[in-house]
Amino acid sequence: MSDSVLTDALIITLLLFCTTVTVGWVGTAQNPSIGQDLMKLFEKEVAGQMSVDNPADMCVKLFANNLEACIMLFLGGASFGILTIFIMSLNGIVIGAVMEIVHKDHSALFVAAAILPHGIFEIPAFIISGALGILLAQSLIAEWYGGHDAAADASRYARIFIIRVLPLVAIAACVEAFITPAVIHLVT
Repeated sequence: MSDSVLTDALIITLLLFCTTVTVGWVGTAQNPSIGQDLMKLFEKEVAGQMSVDNPADMCVKLFANNLEACIMLFLGGASFGILTIFIMSLNGIVIGAVMEIVHKDHSALFVAAAILPHGIFEIPAFIISGALGILLAQSLIAEWYGGHDAAADASRYARIFIIRVLPLVAIAACVEAFITPAVIHLVT
């Protein structure tokens, strides 16, 4: 796999993510009830499972939740990329909607404080996982048409996942549990 192939997949995934974040943000601004429904989903599936009283417990749960999402993004490539694209899009839409809802009650500085400290690690983990899923899908399609070894590619992609994504998810979970709350407290 050449660096340009990975770079192309990263660009495609980043564009998909940014587009769906924008869709979530604008869609919620235009129709707040959609955003409220997405916020309830986010609170039920993600935030509701976190204990803010115990940062260590929160860190473990964030790590497990985000690692699961990243694994699904990567392995979603086995569905010829359909699951990868769906998960990336859903995450982007929900993040955009949550950002718009929070922005209505708080400043842009608050929104940045709530996202950036851990987001600088978490979002690249999602983007890389999605790119690896796209590459896995391309590899499977190439094998389908003959002369390609998708299993060998999947092994290479898994190594990249372990080396790049796993540390980013771990760092993001620690930052989100221990540092992001302090940063939010500083801006409120």
